[in-house]
Amino acid sequence: MISKPTETNELVTLVSDTDEVLGQMEKHLAHRLNKKHRAFSVILFDAEGHMILQRRAATKYHSPDLWTNACCGHPRPGEATLDAAHRRLGEEMGIDTPLQHLFTVSYQYAVSTDMWENEYDHIFIGSYASPEFQLNPEEISEIQTLSLPFLERDIVENPDRYTVWFKLILPKLVAHLTETKEG
Repeated sequence: MISKPTETNELVTLVSDTDEVLGQMEKHLAHRLNKKHRAFSVILFDAEGHMILQRRAATKYHSPDLWTNACCGHPRPGEATLDAAHRRLGEEMGIDTPLQHLFTVSYQYAVSTDMWENEYDHIFIGSYASPEFQLNPEEISEIQTLSLPFLERDIVENPDRYTVWFKLILPKLVAHLTETKEG
């Protein structure tokens, strides 16, 4: 059974531009008041090397129906970011898999007239070979897998299909993977 995330009164960790803890705040309020907070994004690849993407549920309070990386979220105050990434993989997709921390990005974007993504985002990568998922319909409406070259083209041609953070992360991920392959 998928454990249901509790969105009401869920707290996030407020951080500085260098990820130093400043305090905590209710998640929706932090997004409405444009407060920088700690986040994570999980990138997963399948057995064929295609990226696993999720389409955010239509009921999400921001960025509904947009395609994005496999999983994202916020560590709770005092929760290790890697532990939070594993927790959310279970809550959203009903899976778990080993993850490796790749890099961090910091960004600030308005995602609606009264909602902001202002995050210090820890990027994790992993692989998941099974086609089996237990999707939480409150989080994810569907899953797809795409090759990186196709995905890079599609984001340029159809940017409105993707979340703002994913459009920022993907080129950094491709650069990182290219450097790792060449190095």
